[in-house]
Amino acid sequence: MSTTSSPAAERPATAGIGQPIGAGIVTALVGFTSSFAVVLAGLNAMGATAAQAASGLLAVSVTQGVGMLLLCRRYRMPITLAWSTPGAALLASTGAVAGGWHAAVGAFVVAGLLIVLTGFWQRLGALIAAIPVEIAQAMLAGVLLPMCLAPVKALQVSPAVVVPTVVTWLVLQKFAPRWAVLAAFAVAAAGAGIDIAVTHRHMDVAAMVPRVELTVPHWSWQAIIGVAVPLYIVTMAAQNIPGTAVMASFGYRVPWRAAMAVTGLGTIIGAPAGGHAINLAAISAALSAGPSAHPDPKRRWIAASTAGLTYLVLALASGALVTLVATAPKGVLETVAGLALIATLAGALTAALAPADHRLSAALTFLVAASGVTLLGIGAAFWALVAGLVVRWLLRPAAAKPDASRSGAASSEPARSDAASAMAAKSDAVEFDRTRSDADAVGSEA
Repeated sequence: MSTTSSPAAERPATAGIGQPIGAGIVTALVGFTSSFAVVLAGLNAMGATAAQAASGLLAVSVTQGVGMLLLCRRYRMPITLAWSTPGAALLASTGAVAGGWHAAVGAFVVAGLLIVLTGFWQRLGALIAAIPVEIAQAMLAGVLLPMCLAPVKALQVSPAVVVPTVVTWLVLQKFAPRWAVLAAFAVAAAGAGIDIAVTHRHMDVAAMVPRVELTVPHWSWQAIIGVAVPLYIVTMAAQNIPGTAVMASFGYRVPWRAAMAVTGLGTIIGAPAGGHAINLAAISAALSAGPSAHPDPKRRWIAASTAGLTYLVLALASGALVTLVATAPKGVLETVAGLALIATLAGALTAALAPADHRLSAALTFLVAASGVTLLGIGAAFWALVAGLVVRWLLRPAAAKPDASRSGAASSEPARSDAASAMAAKSDAVEFDRTRSDADAVGSEA
């Protein structure tokens, strides 16, 4: 809960309260608009109705907003939370599971329990850290690929809306990448509105009112293995691990147990309302934790707190967004979601295929995850992880000792005092470099 000392930290702040407040609002707006479409696509694929998907979007917005307020006030640190965008992409690629939406909600609860357990049981954190980076990233890339192909496919069904959306995204990638997805969403919304007006399609105004749709969780072993476990792994590997590294780069040490407890309990509480998972923010964390939020690191927590309050306001728009998406031309939601994930796909592929020694196992992991195959009622993400680990083990050099820096074994590094430092240390070399290089894209998460 301390920040590392630096000359910048000792200089008096010259900015007023407006700077961190503005940074917090931008953090929430960029995070929300850049990936809410991914959340809706994932919940819909799991079998949620329009009302249940709207409730799920509201749930993750509220739980992460409240979580940010609690953590920022307690630790006076710009701890930014987000919903699990890679997790939502996983749900979209997995599709309906045995037991339907009720079983999916049960899987969300289990994922939340695992996140809480990670904060208090060091061995579980070490187990997650032991998953090779290239295998975890290859699984994530395979999960993301079908969604990233959606804009291309949507060109055939709704070109009048999709083409301007893609062109806007591409132009902003050149001149203002931070706002590319936000601008693309605005163009898509405008195009959908024009199409709705021209074709005289009916919009359910009553459905725009935000409301909570509660679902009783059911327990299915297929959903636990095929949804809960992969959801937990991608949330930890693609969000919580790089999130701690991003915060460390700005001189903050995340209170690991508190962060895992808040995000895990938030996931559990939000699950019956349709929320899939919340976690530490990774890329968007830099918007509130960096110097642009405030020159004084001790004042940047105001930016993250403001982001939390803004998410609570944005949660009220959940019903209206789902109604717009339901009435919009086919492929519009998928286009926005796919564009939001392209930067993350590129980073995941880079991390997965960079180590030449394990490129084959990473490629196989990627292909199995992208296939969408379901065996024994269990989705492709789980089988991709199994296949990648088995092939990596079979093809390991006979005389080579295990590489501790790649295996992530917690016991091999005496500097690792807890699960947080173990996973953050493992991710610094691969995840954080990619995270900083893509920081303006803000397409990997909310």
